[in-house]
Amino acid sequence: MDLIADLQAALGRFHFLRPAWLLAVPLLLALAAWLARRSATTGAWSSLIDAPLLGALRLHERQTPSASPWPWLGLAWTLAALALAGPTWQREPATAYSAPDGWVVVLDLSPSMVAQDVSPNRATRARYAIDDLLRSAQGTRIGLVVFGAEPYLVTPLTDDVATVRGLSGPLAPDLLPSAGDRLAPALAMAQQLLERTATNGGHVVVISDGFEDPAPALAAAESLRARKTTVDVVGIGTPTGALVPLPKGGFQQDAQGRIEIARLDSDLLQRLAGAGGGRAFALDQLPALISSLQSHATGTATQVDDVQAARWRDAGGWLLPAVLLLVAGLARRGWW
Repeated sequence: MDLIADLQAALGRFHFLRPAWLLAVPLLLALAAWLARRSATTGAWSSLIDAPLLGALRLHERQTPSASPWPWLGLAWTLAALALAGPTWQREPATAYSAPDGWVVVLDLSPSMVAQDVSPNRATRARYAIDDLLRSAQGTRIGLVVFGAEPYLVTPLTDDVATVRGLSGPLAPDLLPSAGDRLAPALAMAQQLLERTATNGGHVVVISDGFEDPAPALAAAESLRARKTTVDVVGIGTPTGALVPLPKGGFQQDAQGRIEIARLDSDLLQRLAGAGGGRAFALDQLPALISSLQSHATGTATQVDDVQAARWRDAGGWLLPAVLLLVAGLARRGWW
């Protein structure tokens, strides 16, 4: 009775890990049937020689038909497709890991981010950089904060990369209610996010062309560093800079009415990265930043002892010996 109960339980749990491969079974069987039917004909000679004469010419043909390889070929193909589909009915224990690391991207949406010294403009290139970071997250929780005069939370730390990507797409400086370039409050908001949801360190990635509150921003970066959070910086723009177009036409001017040129403040960004224990990267050095973030995330993943994880055991490998035996048998001389 116990054996019957175990069999019933196994049948109830039976399923395929990759069921899409089952779609190949009828196609392969149909192909085997078509090949068998084609090989059963007399071949191309029947279109050139009359049937009675062709039969007379085939004097040495064996009178008893030989075994056909096509059913065996169809069986081999079927077993191979079933193995690829991943039949399973048992679970096996698996080690669970947690990645306490979290990334918070702090995006500058000050008016200077519409400058076009990088094509098409700084804000758009910054969104492209965020998209590259999201593609490399690999399960790491990521949050997004934007700042101008004030900081604004776009997404808290989450592993839902699709949501973060969807919300980051429309971001532009003209969405903020007031113009400004204050980084320190945005770093404080990033620290609050990490303290609420990340247990170990974390990373803050600032994407900016500069900011107007250097002293408070450097102090905020040092505060993040004190809690073992690294602040990396991606500079957007060029040292030569560009004019800042206004939404209603014209260009941004200073207090004396002179047209301003927004330049990338590389020295200030370097100081910010140094205060946060990180590095400053140019836009074309983004792959190096991504590689650093990924290697740190992999190195900080820790085993979770109090979490029981399990995965379905792929039993498709048990079908491979039968497939190999059939393939070996199909090499019989005279079958093809």
